[in-house]
Amino acid sequence: MSTLGGLSQILSGIAVAGFAGAALWLLLRPHARIAALMPAPRLLAFAAAATALWAAAMMIFTPAAPQVLVVQTLRDLAMLIWLGATFWSVRAPMSPPLRLILRMLVTISLLTLLLGVIAYWRGGAGAGPWLAPTLTFAAMIVATGGLIMVDAGVRQGGSGLRMPVMAVAGGFAMLWAYQLNVYLIGALTGQRATTLIALLPAVGLLTLPTYIIAGMDVGRERMRLSRTAATRTLVLVGAAAYLILIALTVAIARAAGGDYAELAQAISLVALLGAAVLMLASARSRAWLSVMISKHFFEHRYDYRAEWMRFTATLGQSAKDDEGEEDRNLYRRVAKALAELTGSPGALLLTPGAAGGFRIAEQWHWPGSVAEDAMLSLRSAFMLQETQHIVELDAERRGEGGEDLAIPEWLLADMRAWVVVPVLHFQRMIAVAVLHRPTVSRALDWEDLDVLRIAGQQAASYLAESQSQQALSEARRFDEFNRRFAFIMHDIKNLASQLGLLARNAERHADNPAFRADMTQTLKISAGRLSDLLIRLSPRERGPAAEPGRVLIETLLNDIAAEVRPRRELFVGCQAGLAAWADVGSVRQIVGHLVANAIDASAPATPVQIVAVAEQGRVRIDVIDQGCGMTRAFIRDELFKPFVSTKNGGFGLGAFEALQLAEAMGGAIEVASEPNKGSNFTLWLPLADARSGADVDARTMKVGQG
Repeated sequence: MSTLGGLSQILSGIAVAGFAGAALWLLLRPHARIAALMPAPRLLAFAAAATALWAAAMMIFTPAAPQVLVVQTLRDLAMLIWLGATFWSVRAPMSPPLRLILRMLVTISLLTLLLGVIAYWRGGAGAGPWLAPTLTFAAMIVATGGLIMVDAGVRQGGSGLRMPVMAVAGGFAMLWAYQLNVYLIGALTGQRATTLIALLPAVGLLTLPTYIIAGMDVGRERMRLSRTAATRTLVLVGAAAYLILIALTVAIARAAGGDYAELAQAISLVALLGAAVLMLASARSRAWLSVMISKHFFEHRYDYRAEWMRFTATLGQSAKDDEGEEDRNLYRRVAKALAELTGSPGALLLTPGAAGGFRIAEQWHWPGSVAEDAMLSLRSAFMLQETQHIVELDAERRGEGGEDLAIPEWLLADMRAWVVVPVLHFQRMIAVAVLHRPTVSRALDWEDLDVLRIAGQQAASYLAESQSQQALSEARRFDEFNRRFAFIMHDIKNLASQLGLLARNAERHADNPAFRADMTQTLKISAGRLSDLLIRLSPRERGPAAEPGRVLIETLLNDIAAEVRPRRELFVGCQAGLAAWADVGSVRQIVGHLVANAIDASAPATPVQIVAVAEQGRVRIDVIDQGCGMTRAFIRDELFKPFVSTKNGGFGLGAFEALQLAEAMGGAIEVASEPNKGSNFTLWLPLADARSGADVDARTMKVGQG
């Protein structure tokens, strides 16, 4: 006995034990429990037992013996009966053609079994030579029909059966396909494929685990091949079918005699090369093949998972343009995503125009040009929004449209336009997509309409979010303008109060030359401040601390003291040469506000002081008054909040704006106050010079009365 023969006998023995054990285990399992896992558990046990008998026959007689084919008919009969009982029922009956095929296969198996049993009972081993061709031919028919039944059964029960049950059917298909391949090789070559026949026990053993797993409470989830894997499998099957066809042609030509074999090979090679060149060179041929495969080999036209992932990736920022760079144009990405979904080579996207109607906002790979006045009228837009119809333009051109949607003439005249897709967001149409005719034109079916409708809604959410972001950005700009205007109104109020006080004093001191000089200076300062306020109100003004620089504190405090002199005399003390790194306008505004509040809070004869020193590496400016003061709760909870004021007619923005300006320059404001004892506001700013003393030297302090 050869090594392969010995291995085959060992594998046959293992198969006998394995399938017998599987049959016994299936029979001993509680019927109610196993019946919940599959429709026909006892028939599966019968199939396992019949397979064990088939393996025993291979162990006793060798796999190539005719006696094995007789026992194999019993195995095939059990497998066919299990398929019929598992995948079809009274609620889901078998179609008449399939029922006829199943009955024919069962009849062939029964007759072959009876013929084999009678022949070996009467003739013994001598019946083998004349019986073997008949048994082989019958086995080929049953294997072919069994593959048909497995395919139909999986299609019928794929949505309701557990995956392990489907795997058992897959094991049957593998076994039948292997045996059919062995028979075909023998028929084509005229010789037995002894090596492949010897490996039959190994192939049978590969199906054993499916019996065990089918009887276990596992695998309730479904498993499907991806569209890519299924397509590649189809290509491989097609290549195998081509090779088988070539082998049959050559075998027939060789049997006929002459040089037909070489002629058949040459013709086949030319046909193959021609088909390959056609597929590689012609985009239309590839598109046609893709449509045919999707139409005839797949349950659905679209691989929804892959298409949806590509669709959302195109809509998102991860989409790339033709140059490989990130495409930030959302309108173009929407047009591209909808076009790629249906295989269109290009698309137009129309959005509402300012003058009414929908106009072309963006295009993706639309060949040629479109008229500048091309638009979708408001009437047509209203009809599309109300009906939510996806319009197939070819049907409109033929006059087969169900409703008058007022499709514009330029769109009907352009034969490149294929489909009009309304992009709807909560019943409101925010865009319209026009898809270019694909390379292989086809009519839309229900699946296309559903996909385009859902994709349009998804694209509409992206467009609506983009529009909301744009509206929010505009609202923020208006909010910034209103915020700036509120601060400026507060400063204008202070200027108005100052000018009103100046006008009242002018009635009493107009004859005083010194007063007139102060009044002129004050008016110049007020006019300058009004000009600055108007500049700040400009939309191009970006912020108060845009250009920080070196600010001489002494000069700034003296200017403020001169500005408020008509209202109150200030006592100013400043360290000599003290300079802050800040924006001069912002510092002037902060100190001016603190001084104005100190004057308002103090009695007319009460002094207001300003002291500026360098301390702890920063500039410290104190504004001190002896006015009414504030409670700690007010300072903590309300002082620096907008629109909170203790003054009649006050806006409540001064302290809030001062704090915002100080923090924008890297500074801060501290407050120390008690009711009826006055307040001390401290402004901290960055020091411009590296040399700053920790203590104040009296010899470097200039004290004056403003």
